[in-house]
Amino acid sequence: MSLQEEIDKTRQEIRTDGYSMSIGEWISLYENNEIDIHPDFQRFFRWSDHQKSTFIESILLGIPIPPIFVSQRDDGIWDVIDGLQRLSTIYEFVGIFKPDIQEQDISSAQKRNKLLFALQKTTYLPSLAGKKWDDPDDKENSLTQAQRLLIKRAKIAVNIVEKESDPMIKYELFQRLNTGGSIATPQEVRNCILLMLDKDLYKLMRSLADREAFKSCIALSDRLYEEQYDMELVLRFILLFDKDDNSIQTLGGDVSVFLTDRMRDMAFEKDWDGSHIERAFDVTFNILNEVMGDNSFKRYKSENDRFLGGFLLSAYEVIALGIGYNYQNVPPTDQISERIKNIWSNPTYQKWSGAGVNAARRLPYLIPLGRKVFSPL
Repeated sequence: MSLQEEIDKTRQEIRTDGYSMSIGEWISLYENNEIDIHPDFQRFFRWSDHQKSTFIESILLGIPIPPIFVSQRDDGIWDVIDGLQRLSTIYEFVGIFKPDIQEQDISSAQKRNKLLFALQKTTYLPSLAGKKWDDPDDKENSLTQAQRLLIKRAKIAVNIVEKESDPMIKYELFQRLNTGGSIATPQEVRNCILLMLDKDLYKLMRSLADREAFKSCIALSDRLYEEQYDMELVLRFILLFDKDDNSIQTLGGDVSVFLTDRMRDMAFEKDWDGSHIERAFDVTFNILNEVMGDNSFKRYKSENDRFLGGFLLSAYEVIALGIGYNYQNVPPTDQISERIKNIWSNPTYQKWSGAGVNAARRLPYLIPLGRKVFSPL
């Protein structure tokens, strides 16, 4: 197929529309449950109070606001693809924002405080400090009716991916619009895509990541937890621990892209066995936690018989995926520690785990190595 044919074919798979809407109309959509801003994304998309205040300042000053991207579902509801922070800031400031399930049980007083979000001092409008949308108990620190109408009449454009488009287009668009922006890492983008595609798979991954044995073994820094690296490690386990040998040899390319694409396929096609995954995961990390604890994926120094440093992904790829592959017939517990120590002197591991060897190059060697090291014979 020529380049032009590829362009023509793909353009036919993407149906879009677009126009401007007043903020008052955006508010009505939300109040009528005609738009889904995915409040459970809030754990990944968070604006500071200063960012929220600056955004409201921009509206009041008439500064153009970037368009909102949505996709239209079969039931007519709009799914927000890009613009969550802008819309949730508006809804929070106006006092109609609905929190995610994890926040549903907060007290009435806390809910009221959340609804009465107060702005901070901004560069051009320092008098915004302490201002709220409309607090009947504090009119002096509320916006005037004229100011509220100014906000409600301001316009924000919408770009709509229509329901006739290829179903995967909105997830591709979401990934492109959000990678490298307010979301810091590819895994945070994957988490959001998964929440849209298959909440059950997301819940399974979150449950596995919260296992105490797993957390003890990986011993990550707070920064890596904030970046959802624990969820990426869970995803790597799920996608690779029982992958067939031929597929492993042809992994090639960007492993990050593989993780995203395979996760989307898995969620979209619902071709996963939760019980099988949980058993393999629990056997793997319960054994490792019992035998190795937070030394599970640290570098081993034979000279002084010690494990040093922090978490190493290459060690995880050999050890966790190797035990996971053999979870139904693992070696005796008293052999696990010695087998792990021997990995560090293994020529294959030494050759393919060094600096400058990317995941696409090392995985076809390290995954089979782990399967062999932890085979029962």
